[in-house]
Amino acid sequence: MLIKTDELNKTRKITISAMVMALYVVIMLLTQSFAFGEYQVRVATALYAMSYLLPFLVIPLGLSNMLSNLAMGGMGLPDILGGLAVGLITAGLCWLVRRVKWRPWLCAVPIILIPGLGVALWLAPILGLPYWVMAANLLIGQIVPGVLGAVIAKTLEGRVIK
Repeated sequence: MLIKTDELNKTRKITISAMVMALYVVIMLLTQSFAFGEYQVRVATALYAMSYLLPFLVIPLGLSNMLSNLAMGGMGLPDILGGLAVGLITAGLCWLVRRVKWRPWLCAVPIILIPGLGVALWLAPILGLPYWVMAANLLIGQIVPGVLGAVIAKTLEGRVIK
C-alpha cells in the first residue's frame, strides 16, 4: 500500500498519529519486562524511525514515550518529562536524516545515541550510578531498537511518497 503524504488531510494525520501512539504504548506494555530493566531494550523506540518519512509523527512519538513512562511507573517526573524530550529529539533527528537526504539506515544513530546518552542524564543520579555506566547500559539496550528502526525507515521509504 502506498501512502501519498501530500494527500493526507488533518483527519488522516490525526488517525495515523493515534494509531502509532497506541502501537507504541502496546509494544511498551508487551515488552515492559525488559524495557525498564538494566539494559532497557525499548523495542517501541524503533517506531521513532517512522518520522523519517512522516514528520507529523514527531510530536505523537514524543508523547508516546511520555505516556508509557507515566502509565508504567517510570522513575518519576524527570523520567516522564525527560522521556518526552528524548522522544521529540530522537524522532526529530530521524526526520532530519531524511531532510538532509541521508540513507534511512542512519535513523539507527539517533535511536541508539539520544536515548542512550540522554536518559542517563537523569537515571544515573536517581539510581546512584556513574553517568557512563548508566549510559553504556542504555546504549547497549538501544542497539536492537536502532536496527529495527533502520528497517522500518527503509521499508517505509518504498511505501511513502510525496
